[in-house]
Amino acid sequence: MRYDNIIKAKFLTRENRFIAHISVNGKEEICHVKNTGRCRELLIPNAEIYVQTNNDPKRKTRFSLIAVNKGGRLINMDSQAPNKAVEEWLKSGGLFSDIVNLKREKTFRNSRFDMYFERGGKKCFMEVKGVTLENDNVVSFPDAPSERAVKHLKELQIAHNMGYETYVLFIVQMSNVKYFEPNAENHKAFAEELKKAKASGVNILAYDCEIEPNSMVIRKPVQVLV
Repeated sequence: MRYDNIIKAKFLTRENRFIAHISVNGKEEICHVKNTGRCRELLIPNAEIYVQTNNDPKRKTRFSLIAVNKGGRLINMDSQAPNKAVEEWLKSGGLFSDIVNLKREKTFRNSRFDMYFERGGKKCFMEVKGVTLENDNVVSFPDAPSERAVKHLKELQIAHNMGYETYVLFIVQMSNVKYFEPNAENHKAFAEELKKAKASGVNILAYDCEIEPNSMVIRKPVQVLV
């Protein structure tokens, strides 16, 4: 997936989950943060960032935060990017060549899964999770407790038991990492539920991405340690 109108800026402070103060050509501006996670290890004062400009007068801010440079590694922070990238990837045959009837936001019981598709006569659900938390080249999810993510894992297990083919796909929004693991320190319940999901037959996948200031493209598999 690609972005238009990307410029370099400098991060200053984060006012709340949605708003950050940035410097563009030496001028302080207000910027929309497209990620409600903590991202404390990314959003540090004077960090080099990339923002998308938008001159729509209906918008409260002219800028949206897309990516940040962490120690020379570019990390995409847009929480909407993983689903868009996965949709493009699945349509192009990136994971399977025989996918048909691909749909976004498909309802199942009390949940909505990110992707629904059919292949080989099977009906499939996929939940996509974006990963931005990295430490010593190890990436993990979540960076803050997420009861919604736990609920999705439980619902995927139910779907699997009903005959659906089920997937959790962790999209690592950076490249060249060692492996992925659940963040038991931040959310033990999620880590435990992920183990249960794997044991029950839910497919657990992780892929990294090639990141540029104006694009994010799914690249290759990442080892998953559960």
